[in-house]
Amino acid sequence: MRTVDLIERKRDGEELAPEEVGALFRGYFDNQVPDHQMAAFLMAVHHSGMSDREVGAMTAALLDSGRTLDLSSVPGTKVSLHSTGGVGDKTSLIAAPLAAASGVVVPVLGDRAFGHTGGLLDKLESIPGFRTDLSFDEFRSQLNQIGLVFVRPYAELAPATERLKALAEATATADSTPLLAASIMARLLASSIDAAVLDVKVGAGASVARQVEARRMAQYMVAIGRRANRRVQALITDMNQPLGFAIGNALEVMEVSQTLQNVGPTDLTRLALELAARMIYLGGITATMEEAREMAQSKLLDGSGYRRLKEVIEAQGGNPQVLDRFDLLPNALGAREITSPRGGYVSAVNADDIGRAAGRIGAGRLAKDSAIDPAVGVVLEVKVGQRVDEGAVLCRLYYTQEEGLDEAAQAIEDAFRISTQRPEERDLILEVVS
Repeated sequence: MRTVDLIERKRDGEELAPEEVGALFRGYFDNQVPDHQMAAFLMAVHHSGMSDREVGAMTAALLDSGRTLDLSSVPGTKVSLHSTGGVGDKTSLIAAPLAAASGVVVPVLGDRAFGHTGGLLDKLESIPGFRTDLSFDEFRSQLNQIGLVFVRPYAELAPATERLKALAEATATADSTPLLAASIMARLLASSIDAAVLDVKVGAGASVARQVEARRMAQYMVAIGRRANRRVQALITDMNQPLGFAIGNALEVMEVSQTLQNVGPTDLTRLALELAARMIYLGGITATMEEAREMAQSKLLDGSGYRRLKEVIEAQGGNPQVLDRFDLLPNALGAREITSPRGGYVSAVNADDIGRAAGRIGAGRLAKDSAIDPAVGVVLEVKVGQRVDEGAVLCRLYYTQEEGLDEAAQAIEDAFRISTQRPEERDLILEVVS
């Protein structure tokens, strides 16, 4: 069948056969289908969506574009953790060490930021000397020795993902839930995991704005895992306000250290513990989720997760003392306080505005080759629901140069809403899809 016919049928909302979807994407990866036709198909998908079978076929095509990592020499159940990302999201750096300290083998493929705040790899690389470019042999060896590793996605694993992502970004379809789901799952399956826990962010500071879309994305990924005989659970979590208090790469590493020492923000601690517990349960360490939650909590309280992250930092070339001495991390040269214009209750802290403010002073990249300043960012002093007085500090902007500082400060001021009524409490974990 002609490519144009597939585009037309998908545009009109018709479900394509898995064989047709697979042939279309494999044709594109083999340069038989031109960019302009694949761009039209991606727009049709963005408009009409895809069925589970269609997304499964797209995932299979992405997976077949490269090799699969062989982890058969690593004993134990391999459980990965992936977050779709959000402002202040550093849960992987807390949940993964807690799960590894409980006996789960945890391979984590990180991402770099493309937007206003840093990705997982950017946070880790704010630690001087930390390497994320490990070879396959180093990857396997560290999993055997420590049970936890954080690495960049290997180019050999589902390589067509990057090509498809670049086309989607150029055609304003990068937020397509079928495409996001297939891209994430292709890389996870290529890394030979046995199970995965997914944190699907939704809200102002996430790539998915509406809960119905986040639910559909989670359902896609769980279905893909099920078809591949993998156990997958997804949490849909709120990202309307930043997670924790710190936004910015080195600042977030500091908050990770505090959280693993059980003195971190309540919301961040709660979510990290729940993600770790689900990893422990899927890893077969405990028979029930309640036992898994108790184990995750115990590994936080006894410092096991904190020590495990230190081991990883040392193994990957960094100085583990950064978790004790924050002066060893990149530090900003100046700080500007943003204060409340009136007394009342904090009714909103718009995560997107906060993220864009951090990006304006260098915490994120606006282009793929942009440099990130690891020292800069924002630290909130209040969260939604707290009462503040007029003139109280809402947050601090940490910067190394003044370019963009005024614009960032204005974005921060726009992010906060102060009202006379205490807002209704919003759940952090909105749904579980499994």
